[in-house]
Amino acid sequence: MDGLVVVLVRPRNPLNIGAAARAMSNFGVHRLRLVNPYAVAFREARSAVGATALLKDAQEFKTLAEAVADCSLVIGTTAVRNRALQHPLKRLDDGVADAVRNAGRTAILFGSEKIGLTNEDFSHCHWLVHIPTVEGHISMNLGQAVAVCLYELARSSSLREHATEKVQAATAGDIEQIHASGYVKPGNDAVAEKKVRRLMLRLNLRGMDAKVFLGMVRQIVWKLRQKG
Repeated sequence: MDGLVVVLVRPRNPLNIGAAARAMSNFGVHRLRLVNPYAVAFREARSAVGATALLKDAQEFKTLAEAVADCSLVIGTTAVRNRALQHPLKRLDDGVADAVRNAGRTAILFGSEKIGLTNEDFSHCHWLVHIPTVEGHISMNLGQAVAVCLYELARSSSLREHATEKVQAATAGDIEQIHASGYVKPGNDAVAEKKVRRLMLRLNLRGMDAKVFLGMVRQIVWKLRQKG
């Protein structure tokens, strides 16, 4: 998320700009750029709770071309409606977070509250994303749209990081140790042995988990034998 730039194109309401800045601060995005903002009072917006410094440092540009000149990936947002799109349209879960993370500096554009982004704005974009709202009410408040998009990008990045962690799975030998721990006496009940083995496999244990589980089973068996 460090390379992400939020660009608000022709925003009209200072409170929405402040809310967008607050959402950016929530998700660790610190580069805010505005193209022809409607009001100059946005830097004092009360809605920018905890993000006054971010709002103060926001950059203003006269044209969108200038605002995204240093970005290698530009993503537009749209509510779609019935308009014909000349760009690929992606949902936020379609590998967008991967593209943002790998592209270097990336701009995500949000249009004005009144008309959104125009076709001219889209001409600066590599592709578009949208939030799948219900058909009867497709447009969102600007600050809310920024918050939802950044949340999805942050969430997807976090999930991918956890998914790529290298975790050593329990081996077949680890599973066999649990199965042979004494809970089922070897040779006494072949059906029960198979059931225990299948249970252990279904749990998909990690190596350390298998060791903890084995220790628990051995303690239970020991306790039961002491009482016997």
